[in-house]
Formats: sequence, C-alpha cells, structure tokens
Amino acid sequence: MGCRFALWPSLRSRRLVVRPLTLLAAAMLLGACTDLLPGEQPSPVVVIVTATPAPGQPTTPPPPPAPPPVAPTEAPTPTPALVASDTTATPATEARSGLLQRVRERGRLICGANADLPGFGFYDRVRDEWSGFDVDFCRAIAAAIFNNPDAVEFIGLTTSGRNERFAAVRNGTVDVLIRNTTWTLGRDIAGLAFGPTTFHDGQTFMVRASARITTSADLAGKRICVAQGTTSEQNLTDDFAARGIDFEAVLFDDEGQLYPAYDRGECDAVTSDSSQLASKRQTLSAPADHVVLGERISREPLGPVFIENDEQWRDVVSWVVFATIYAEELRVNQENVEQQRARSDDPRVRRLLGLEGDFGQGLGLSNDFAYAIIREVGNYGDIYDRNLGPRTPFALDRGPNKVWNLGQGGVLASPPFR
Repeated sequence: MGCRFALWPSLRSRRLVVRPLTLLAAAMLLGACTDLLPGEQPSPVVVIVTATPAPGQPTTPPPPPAPPPVAPTEAPTPTPALVASDTTATPATEARSGLLQRVRERGRLICGANADLPGFGFYDRVRDEWSGFDVDFCRAIAAAIFNNPDAVEFIGLTTSGRNERFAAVRNGTVDVLIRNTTWTLGRDIAGLAFGPTTFHDGQTFMVRASARITTSADLAGKRICVAQGTTSEQNLTDDFAARGIDFEAVLFDDEGQLYPAYDRGECDAVTSDSSQLASKRQTLSAPADHVVLGERISREPLGPVFIENDEQWRDVVSWVVFATIYAEELRVNQENVEQQRARSDDPRVRRLLGLEGDFGQGLGLSNDFAYAIIREVGNYGDIYDRNLGPRTPFALDRGPNKVWNLGQGGVLASPPFR
C-alpha cells in the first residue's frame, strides 16, 4: 500500500504528452510494487509462478539448453498471486504443442480472468468464489476436458504491470485468457491466437446525468478518463482525431484506478467497452447519477486468447465455445439437455450430444464433451442470462449477442457439428 500511495500523484492526471523520463521512472517504480491486484488483500487461493529468464539475462556458462516453458504442475502453499513478472515478453517463436495433454496431466485448467469486473469476471474474496460470463466459459472448457466444471484454477490478470494478461499467455502462466479482451490484428500477429468471439461489444462513454451529455460530440474540451495502453485509449484518440474533437485524456495505468478517479470527479467522462461501463457503474457511490451513452465509437469482438501454434488446443477452445452457441441454435439448454439426450431423434442434436459420430474423439476429448458442457454450465443463453440477463443487476440487452437463426439481429453462429 505504501508503494501505491507514493506513486498516486504521478498516475492520477497524466496528459496525452508525457516526458519519456517520467514514464520510465513510473515504470521502474511500478515494477517494485506489490503483485496484488489493485485494492486486493492477500487471498487464500493463489499460485506462485516462476518466470522464464528475460532475453539476454546473464547465466553461468555454459548454460544448459532451456526447456520449453510449461505451466505450474502443483499449487504451493497459498500466497498472493504472482503472475507475469516479465511484461515485455517477446512473442513465442516455436510451437508449444501438446497443451491439452499437459492440462490433463496437471489435472486442472489454468484460466486467466478479470477479478474485478462483476458480471464478467469477479473474485469474491469473502466467499472465495469466482463468477461471471467469462468465468463460465473457463468452466465450460474444464467440463469438456475433465467432465468437471470445477477442475479449473483462476488467476486474476490486469492490463498492465506484473499481472499483465498477454505476458501470462505468452510465458505459459495460463492455458487460456478469457477476460474481456478484444481481438485485433496487432495482437493476432504478436504471438497470440484468438478463439471465437463470445461477446460482441463496442466502446462508449459513461457520464454524469446532470451534465446533460447525450453524444460523444458533447465531450469536446472535456476531461476523459481512460486506461493507458488499451484499445480503449487508441479508439478514443483515433475517433476524436478523425472528427476534429479536442479533449483532455486523463490516463491511468490500471482499470482499478480508473473508475474511482471518475467517481471522485477527476474527469467528466470515462470510456471503455459498454459492457464494462455497465458493470462498473454498479460500483460507483451513486450509480443512478450516471448514464452510459448508447453511441458506439468502435466494434470490440471479445473472446478467448491462447498461445499460437498449438492447433489441437485452438480446436478444443474454439469448439467448446461453438458447442454453447450451437446448443442454443438447436434449443438445447441446461434444463432440457437430459430429455433431449434420451428422446431426440434430430440427428443434429444427437451429434452435438455425442450420441452419433466421433467428433469429440477427433478433438482429443470424449464424444459427449458438448453434453458435459451443457449439463454442467449451459448453452450460450444460459450463461448470458445467469450473469448478465434481466434478473441480474446489469440487465444487459443481448443486442447482437443472439444466435443468428433465432432472428432479432443476432450475429452469433456456430459451424455445424457434422
């Protein structure tokens, strides 16, 4: 906590142009900070991970050949989570194949998630429970591999610092990252691979209702809080530059600092994906005093991220996601899956549930892997409604996140199981 308070004056109001030496000094100070997530107290379920040496680090000659990085095999005595100590890790240049086998041998999936975004990824430190839309997709992968949605260990990742999400994927700390992450070209060619989009989103703004701001054009000359180094910062800069809108960016190194600063009045608006804003609105001191604009300045396809060059692992993650979507297309859900499995004569349903064909075996899974997913976690609609639907505090309209064949403007679709 001492380190955090010492750094705060330099983090709270950096503008678009900052002296390079200031950034370097801030980065060095941040490197010395605690590895806990912002505001986190030591939690009881955690993992210590040994990072691979940084490129060029001196070793005692002659060094032995470095083994390929592997994920931890056993969790040691619980301590605060230490995730990715090398946030500048370079993209992997060699295939790390066989991840499915290593996950099986370990006996659990290690999934990187957001620990502080209710509705999508949230760690309840009192109950020692993880919940959320993204978290459920981690559980769906575990159900497919182990027939057990609880055979998963979650690691909270952030957008910067030692817990930085992409470094954790590249160095093998996590098997998969499912944390409101946008699929972009730049990321796709930087040692990362992406699975199917699980949530179609777009960037917008949250403002105070009393400000009477209705469109992004009304933000001309205003102070806008944004997380540094994210797609949100780039989208904001690109869109406002294209439209000739002047503004003042108030940059923060972590989303954990972003919303408290906005709530304190340090900026006139805060920008991020609409889903994140809807979630974070509930954490403000007076949620009803704030509104999320309906306008979108970008398109944000969010979904799973994993290391590239392991085609079997790509197929496993991808077809787990597709199974949840295809099940909703066929109207097979958590409530009726047992009945469908016992009585359905629809060949599409029978292939999905593993009653016909050897598709699961071709993936390295059991043929009824999709049945296990639906039984234990649900189809896409089950997952959405449980975490974000009308009976939750967020009540997010599904918008484009409906399956295409049921109409109503949905764009979700799965390749057929055949």
